[in-house]
Parts: sequence; structure tokens; C-alpha cells
Amino acid sequence: VQLTESGGGLVQAGGSLRLSCAASGATLSNYAVGWFRQGPRKDREFVAFMSWSGSDPTYTRYSDGVNFRFTVSRDNSHVYLQMNSLKPDDTDVYYCTANFRGVGSSREDDYRAWGQGTQVTVYS
Repeated sequence: VQLTESGGGLVQAGGSLRLSCAASGATLSNYAVGWFRQGPRKDREFVAFMSWSGSDPTYTRYSDGVNFRFTVSRDNSHVYLQMNSLKPDDTDVYYCTANFRGVGSSREDDYRAWGQGTQVTVYS
């Protein structure tokens, strides 16, 4: 599966962005999708995940730093990361990643496919 992120950009602190993750070569609903981010001189860090569409119940999880500000959702072909109340510390490149029929994970080693990333820049 090939993943493509979109929706990044430049936003003032307190604003919102919605990132999208789309797949080619596979049906994204069959995959758990995770969001990670990485900035200069930083390790890639977990942001959020959602289990695959057939998981019952649906699992979602967020890092402490984004909980209650970010929301992950999905439709048949995309997974979204709604980011509200953005802070300058949220400035990073954001990546989506997928795991076939997974329940999701905060560990990047549990994922195989990664997108190229989309830049999010939050200014004060």
C-alpha cells in the first residue's frame, strides 16, 4: 500500500488544520492507521491511531500532548487527523502509516507502510 498525506500548511496558534491520508494499491479501510510526527533534530513520535474498519470495537488512542485537541476519523477511503487549538510545539512533519487489519499501535515498528509526510507549521 502507498500512502499520501495532504492538508498541511501554515497556521496561526489556536487555529485548526485537517490532515488527510489516502491509499493507493489497497483499500485503506482494511488497515489500522497511525499518525506520527517528526521535527528537525527530533525522533519520530506517536500522535494518534485508529483501528481498521472491521475492528469491533473501534480503537483510538492519542498521545498525551494532543489528547482532547486532535481527533482521528475515517471514511471508506481516507483517514483524517483533525487538529484544533494548534500550538507552535505542534510544528512538525506529519506522517500517516498503516498496518493491515490491525487494532493500531503507538509503536512505529508495528507499521510497514509510510507516507512521505506533510509539513505543519504553527506560528505565534
